[in-house]
Amino acid sequence: MDTHDAQRIAEHVRTGMFANDRALKALGMAVTEIAPGRASVTMAVREDMLNGHDICHGGLISTLADSAFAYACNSYDELTVASGFAVDFVAPGRLGDLLTARCVEVSKAGRTGVYDVEVTNQRGERIAVFRGRSYTAKGRPAVPR
Repeated sequence: MDTHDAQRIAEHVRTGMFANDRALKALGMAVTEIAPGRASVTMAVREDMLNGHDICHGGLISTLADSAFAYACNSYDELTVASGFAVDFVAPGRLGDLLTARCVEVSKAGRTGVYDVEVTNQRGERIAVFRGRSYTAKGRPAVPR
């Protein structure tokens, strides 16, 4: 498969997954980039996303990173789910920040994959780092054809 076909497949997956992605829509997230093994997702930090310390709830930052991971590992149009992840918070997200999660594939072999995500704010400051592990159900498409 050539690069153009692989990119077309990734874009088809983004469109198909987003059509049913109620979580991303509810949180105001957008899938801003997609390519084979890569994805970027953005989220503006709203008032209702702040915890008791007036910073973005860590679970929502994790959701943002996990979402970029989901789109990246499904970009080949094979149904892929998370088997686990780890996240480290290095700075707070604040009200009004535009957070971007950029995911890149580290390894994909057989049914398993490893992906790294970096979450940054609009100033390019690192907010969190995330490593996801994936499991692919071979022979099942990620989205209907």
